[in-house]
Amino acid sequence: MSRRGPRPNPHRRPLFRTSVPTVLLATVGLLALSACGSSDSGPRLELSAALPDAAADGTVLRVGDPATQVALETSGLVDDLDIDVEWANITGGPKTLEAFRADAIDIGSVADIPPLFAHWTGTDVRIVAARETVDPAEHPTYELGVAPGVDVARIEDLKGKKIAYSPGQAQGALVLNVLREAGLTQDDVELVEMQSVDDAFSVALASNQVDVAPLGQSLVKTYLAKYEQDGATTIPPGVRDDAWTLYAPTSVLEDADKAAAIKEYVGLWAQAQQWISENPDEFAQAYYVDHEGLSPEDATYVVDALGEFTVPTDWDDFITRHQQTVDTLVKEQDQEPLDVETLYDRRFEKAIAAAVEGS
Repeated sequence: MSRRGPRPNPHRRPLFRTSVPTVLLATVGLLALSACGSSDSGPRLELSAALPDAAADGTVLRVGDPATQVALETSGLVDDLDIDVEWANITGGPKTLEAFRADAIDIGSVADIPPLFAHWTGTDVRIVAARETVDPAEHPTYELGVAPGVDVARIEDLKGKKIAYSPGQAQGALVLNVLREAGLTQDDVELVEMQSVDDAFSVALASNQVDVAPLGQSLVKTYLAKYEQDGATTIPPGVRDDAWTLYAPTSVLEDADKAAAIKEYVGLWAQAQQWISENPDEFAQAYYVDHEGLSPEDATYVVDALGEFTVPTDWDDFITRHQQTVDTLVKEQDQEPLDVETLYDRRFEKAIAAAVEGS
């Protein structure tokens, strides 16, 4: 558990007091951790009620958001947190949803697809914060990796290709959006279903299990460094892919103390995103080098590729784009229709606006 501490040296590896180590991400481990990580429930709060201003003493917020943890600690913004935070080294949609279901964390940081699949697979959740890229056309979150020896120079060349496809992750929706943009359908390609975990997509490309796979910017540089000499390439996706969210189980938001803690956290989260954009070199060292193990050169490449972030204080446009993605998934994956705005808890929209305007 971590609350406050001295500002760490960005050139040294931070000390992470994590409640859910990576090696314990199996369901059994998460179930065991949930017993020791949970705190007593606070008063029940209706989802239509105003958010409380402060959590009761002793409230612990369990957060799966390692990038923001690093940003808060490195920037010193962590000193502004008045709540106790228990950090979990959990990222990605599948692991975050598993942690929710095991009652191991209260809030997680993911792209826009995991909250949809949480809903569609029976876990009641709400989105409490949103982030996007200042210039998404110039700074895509993903590029399409092309296997050595495969000729793909533009998205229209995807016809007839084997494409790595992860239905419940952002990469899966990206593939469907790219196909739509290229004037293609699923019948025009071969979708090879697999989860995008660690470097699974890079390995699949290198071994020619697939012809094309979406790669996050942290993998693009290393993929090309290893295989460009063999003919590997990447191309831009040609569609917007920069949506990012914080989301939480509805049961957490119905706990008045947890909801108050999240209200405070999302305000500092928004300021941390701004700090990342304004201090890319410091964040590259602290997160991508010290925490993720990238080389300094690769870390700089990633932060430059991702560009600057912005946290909208009016969610209307963000929700409209999210609904377009939902409609694509309903059509292409035969999902149940969904009014995506019902997943957004807009009480936190106001809390974020107040935090950003007051920072």
